[in-house]
Amino acid sequence: MNSPAPRDFGKVAVLMGGRSAERDISLRSGGAVLAALRRQGVDAHGVDAGADVVARLQAGGFARAFIALHGRGGEDGVIQGALETMGLPYTGSGVLASALSMDKLRSKRVWQGAGLPTPPCRPVTREEDLDAAMEAVGLPLIVKPVHEGSSLGMTKVYSWEALPEAWRAARAYDADVLVEQWIDGREYTVAVIGDRALPLIAISTGREFYDYTAKYDDDSTLFECPCGLPAAREAVLQALALEAFAALGCRGWGRVDLICDEDDEPWLIEVNTVPGMTDHSLVPMAARAAGLSFDEVVMEVLATSLHESGT
Repeated sequence: MNSPAPRDFGKVAVLMGGRSAERDISLRSGGAVLAALRRQGVDAHGVDAGADVVARLQAGGFARAFIALHGRGGEDGVIQGALETMGLPYTGSGVLASALSMDKLRSKRVWQGAGLPTPPCRPVTREEDLDAAMEAVGLPLIVKPVHEGSSLGMTKVYSWEALPEAWRAARAYDADVLVEQWIDGREYTVAVIGDRALPLIAISTGREFYDYTAKYDDDSTLFECPCGLPAAREAVLQALALEAFAALGCRGWGRVDLICDEDDEPWLIEVNTVPGMTDHSLVPMAARAAGLSFDEVVMEVLATSLHESGT
């Protein structure tokens, strides 16, 4: 099948910015995507997704949307629902899959129900429940807001004394907080485009874990692609990532994060349905290892909006 021509996409809205805690990263991703689409001859226009985003899209005569919104309002099914109501095709996962993937607790429950490996966890909505959660999960553990991305509000905890403060830090971002068993091991991320998994990226940081600073500010964070695993082992982890992606109903593109423990057993951590898309982000890095330029991967993602539909 021939690749679609730039004119086949019509007028494209690149949705970016928004009002989440990840606004700045989204503006960087959206700007990079917008530039790539324009280089390829697509009639693309940046739209900062504020409270008037629906009205702007309705007035703009757009044929489809490339979603480059990170965090709440962009990855949680909200903008997807609005676009579905408008009948405007868009990139990435639908309403249900976006909402599930953004919800760390419920995505883990889906994986558990499907028999897929993910670390034990407990939701904690009240501070007085922390003791029981710690006993169930064990130390060390990690405390996470259920509905945030970019590792915002996350804290690794080694002792009971540090747990309440970590819980309160997560609560500053989200009323729903997750206490999860800490897995010691090597972290990997698997980019997915269409129905294929790209080469794995191995991630190493000198920080406590791969937190916001390690992701965006620390130049010492190490990303290895090729990841150094034997081809057969990498294929097993790619297959697991695709299974995890499909179990949540995800489509189009995304990124699956996992950790292999000291016994080399994999544990699924989360799915990002709108990963970062700057020149230094992980999906473009994996794409380069697969022989795809940044512009090519952006065009492949946009092309999924031609045939994806439903929630």
